[in-house]
Amino acid sequence: MTDAEVDSGKGRTKTQARLELRQLTGAQKVAAVIMAIGEERATKLFTKMDNEEIREVSQSMATLGTVKSDVVEELFRDFAQKFTGGGSLIGSFDSTERLLMKAMPADRVSEIMEDIRGPAGRTMWEKLANVNEATLAAYLKNEYPQTVAVVLSKIKPDHAARVLGVLPEEMAVECVMRMLQAEPVRKEVLVNLEQTLRNEFMANLARTSKRDSHEMMAEIFNNFDRSTEGRFMSALEERNREAADKIKSLMFTFEDLVKVDPNGVQTLLRGVDKAKLAVALKGASEPVRDLFLSNMSERAGKILREDMEAMGPVRLSDVDAAQSEIISLAKQLADKGEIVISDGGGDGELVY
Repeated sequence: MTDAEVDSGKGRTKTQARLELRQLTGAQKVAAVIMAIGEERATKLFTKMDNEEIREVSQSMATLGTVKSDVVEELFRDFAQKFTGGGSLIGSFDSTERLLMKAMPADRVSEIMEDIRGPAGRTMWEKLANVNEATLAAYLKNEYPQTVAVVLSKIKPDHAARVLGVLPEEMAVECVMRMLQAEPVRKEVLVNLEQTLRNEFMANLARTSKRDSHEMMAEIFNNFDRSTEGRFMSALEERNREAADKIKSLMFTFEDLVKVDPNGVQTLLRGVDKAKLAVALKGASEPVRDLFLSNMSERAGKILREDMEAMGPVRLSDVDAAQSEIISLAKQLADKGEIVISDGGGDGELVY
């Protein structure tokens, strides 16, 4: 059979398989081989690798997806081995973790999986380049300006600019000054900083990236209008009451703003469009109305009440839109640490 002939009647030629094989990187080829030879042989290979090699191969295994059987056969031919009985391979995080657990201690597997579940990149600085600026700034704002300056000097200028734009202004200016006056950083300082970022920031980022499906669905429900939310929630309650109750507990609603502390309400009021606030409060409960009015001056509160009375009946869709806008602002301020939305337990935890 020639390369141009159809292979096994499957509508694919050997040439096609070879072309697909050429598109795989070296690490992906190694990952495919390891997954094809079985767990017992694979564990022996892993014991011969160092941490960096394991991380690179594991990253490829976890994101490999499907490799067609004829491509696997071509791969093994390249290794000068005869391989005829294999099927397709599907690489995933779970299969990768299961295989690694047979080859090394659990704590080492946990470190590797946290690393590959986090942002892509071989080095710490490449990984940071793939972290959202708001997320990175939220972590860095609790660090010393000198530390932040070193981190910002190691990432790409456009990314550093976005991070500086999110940091509190006073701290951002201080970091700029430190960067201007910076001297070469000793290697051991960089190594310690990279280790700290890996152990504290990246490890936590990897854990929080494993999102619960109920949390994801709660965010989706938060973005429904009231009518659509009610329709879907009613249907879900009929099918799975437990899931519906969990989603309800995770949803952040306009009524949850009563959990914002007085200082936070003042901050929120400074950023809220007062016309939108009047519309939003038209459909709010008395406790929420009182929360906002009690944190306004007597004159401002009187004007707001008059505006609410003067507008008369308001469409429910307009109320929903106004409340959603204020909820979105509250979440943004909470993410920046400018307000605290408490769960009522007194520990200052953000819940939404």
